[in-house]
Amino acid sequence: MKPLPAYLAVLISLTPLLAQAAPAAWPMPPLPPANPPGTNSAVAPSPRIEWLQRVSAIDAKAHPIASNIHLVFDGDSITDFWQGKGQPIWQERYAKLGAFDFAIAGDRTEHLLWRLSQGQVDGVRPKLIVLMIGTNNLGGNTPEQIAEGIRTIVAEYQKRCPGAVILLQAVFPRGQQASDPNRAKIKEINSIISKLGDGKKVIYVDFGDKFLEPDGTLSAEIMPDFLHPSLKGYQIWADAIQPVIDKYFPGGH
Repeated sequence: MKPLPAYLAVLISLTPLLAQAAPAAWPMPPLPPANPPGTNSAVAPSPRIEWLQRVSAIDAKAHPIASNIHLVFDGDSITDFWQGKGQPIWQERYAKLGAFDFAIAGDRTEHLLWRLSQGQVDGVRPKLIVLMIGTNNLGGNTPEQIAEGIRTIVAEYQKRCPGAVILLQAVFPRGQQASDPNRAKIKEINSIISKLGDGKKVIYVDFGDKFLEPDGTLSAEIMPDFLHPSLKGYQIWADAIQPVIDKYFPGGH
């Protein structure tokens, strides 16, 4: 086995200290240049930078229209896929309200925090921020840690968008069976973050039961992979938050 490169060995040795010290966010690294025309990309050594490219592309799209963004959605793939399976409902209900979806598939709480630290919402002054994050942390963090990540995101959004109201949504149920181990973890997370709601600047809503069958199972009709909503699932979601949307966008504008 080859020895680790020196820089990797140093990073590994510092990992416990970095975790304890909660270091400042890493800055956005420069993106590498594109391969010259005609290059066979299959043989051109390169890192996987799709996520950074996605962050850059979303920011590049948002910043020129920042003053026209009044409704922010943020989170992971479940929110990101409003631009996929949920697109018809998005166009019908939210596009006309100056909505923008910053969510990125696969993101955990720490990734959303990093995006905010890099100026994601600079110049954006939304009325309402629709937020849900945390399900991707389930494999590596305790419910308490995940809830702390969500609390930190709420505080960061409040700092960066002080005039906005945050619609904090409970983490959706996942797993086909009610006995799925993640269900208990999600329930614990939601119990903790529910206390962040004050009914004024942070509105907490938990409508996860609306996705479930009477016996607590998830239907493939609502969430085909028992995680991401179908179009019917997005309809349930949209109907659940519509009263809050109407409150801050009366008359649909």
